[in-house]
Amino acid sequence: MNRFPNWGGTRTTPWTAKVLAALLVLTLLTSCGFRRKKYENPITKDTQQPDKILFDKAIKDIERGRFEVARLTLQTLINTYDTSEYLAKAKLAIADSWYREGGSHALAQAEAEYKDFILFYPTMEEAAEAQSRICMIHYRGMEKPDRDNTHALRAEDECRQLLVQFPNSKFVPHVQQLLRNIQEVLAESEFRVGSFYHTKGSYPAAANRLEALTNHYPLYSKADQALWRLGDSYAKMGPRFREKSGAAYAKIVRDYPLSDLADDAKKKLIEMEMPVPEPDPVAIARMKYEQEHYEKPGFFSPVWNMMRKSPDTHMAAKSGTPTMTPFRPTIPASVPLPGQGAGSGFTGDVTVSTVTDSTALDTKPDARQAVAGSSSGDGQQTTSGGNSSEGQGAPAAAEGAGKTNNNKNSNDKKKDKKEKAEKPQKTAKR
Repeated sequence: MNRFPNWGGTRTTPWTAKVLAALLVLTLLTSCGFRRKKYENPITKDTQQPDKILFDKAIKDIERGRFEVARLTLQTLINTYDTSEYLAKAKLAIADSWYREGGSHALAQAEAEYKDFILFYPTMEEAAEAQSRICMIHYRGMEKPDRDNTHALRAEDECRQLLVQFPNSKFVPHVQQLLRNIQEVLAESEFRVGSFYHTKGSYPAAANRLEALTNHYPLYSKADQALWRLGDSYAKMGPRFREKSGAAYAKIVRDYPLSDLADDAKKKLIEMEMPVPEPDPVAIARMKYEQEHYEKPGFFSPVWNMMRKSPDTHMAAKSGTPTMTPFRPTIPASVPLPGQGAGSGFTGDVTVSTVTDSTALDTKPDARQAVAGSSSGDGQQTTSGGNSSEGQGAPAAAEGAGKTNNNKNSNDKKKDKKEKAEKPQKTAKR
């Protein structure tokens, strides 16, 4: 008798049934949380101290994904054994539990806990690791160049902070590469805006964007294309910007000698009758290194890039020192700077300070009254400069005006009395 009947026309052997059952059991065990992900910062010291027992229990809970239980255990350790040698490790483990849990709320809590750890334990080796985790939180939240760059800017600041605060850490090489990837995304965003202005014909705006881009992000993979459009923008802005256009072409020849646009840039400089610079040997070595370590994307990479949220950073530089200063907007070259030309006005600094000595205010005359007095004085001088009979006639005219006003007031009073006397007579006739 066949123990495995043929359902659906397919014969099932005992060996196949056992494999399916084993896969089902393995799937259930995995989904129930039995899969362990090893914790990165274990304490291997084998003791039976109560604080060590609590710490080991919390680490096991973190590895099994029971993050809330692990945080409660670690908080108990911190509150109960405030002088424990595992206090710093416990505080870092709380931040790591939030980091492993994931999600926007958990990552925000992880960042706050990591910052607290760095604040309380800045000299520990794990402080650099905490700063690198903060950098990774925002790095994983980065979006494509044509979208919101808030996380990219935050990631750039946090990675730069690690390089400045922990220059001798083992995380420096990895964070430097992260910073180059981040700056590749930020530079791509600026390049797309500048290219849009260049295609549209807004050459001053395009030149402003592209020049700031090439000056701030020299490791950008399309810096040679940005310089080419920069030179073309300045060339179309008129002969006044001829020098700037030639400087952009010369920078391609000097700093990007292996670029496909280097020969065209040399031709442009020859046509403009400007000197052609020699290629920089350091730039040649750097570009050769980039070509040797170029990672070719896979066949389906364009499809995956369209579907995922994170940006594509395979074109980012693999060598060179990333920029350590934040990006600042610049003023277009077509806008005149203050102080240029005649009649530019005041160009100094204006400062505000509290007056401590008030003797000058008490003893010197008010400047506003001086201005008013000077204007009235001018009028007096003009009047006195005329005929003297006009000066004598002024008091007489004033006296005559006064008499006229008095006569008018008396006539008004008589008229009011007459109207009051006529009112009773009109009432009696009615």
